[in-house]
Amino acid sequence: MSWRLLAFLVLLTTIVACDMVDAMKDGFAHSQEVSNKLEKTVGLKPFVGFDWQNGSLMSVTVAFQGIPPNSPLSDITTKVKQAVVDEFKQKPKQIIVSFIIEP
Repeated sequence: MSWRLLAFLVLLTTIVACDMVDAMKDGFAHSQEVSNKLEKTVGLKPFVGFDWQNGSLMSVTVAFQGIPPNSPLSDITTKVKQAVVDEFKQKPKQIIVSFIIEP
């Protein structure tokens, strides 16, 4: 293997790794913004996770620790959809909303 090919492979790997790190950093920032926005509009701060594959937003998971008070499910899902689309700047293939309750 020539040194030029090796140098090209190292450079290519570095570029790809930087793009993945940037995507993850951006994703975490977006998920935090969604969480903060929902805490203000729904009344509970949720955990927000995401799944990116090949540059596409596949899913966003919004898990509330309990059931938000005084909010019908339809209002909660509408606010979740709006916050996800606004903050991630890309519509995911699916949004998963869950409520964690104590048995």
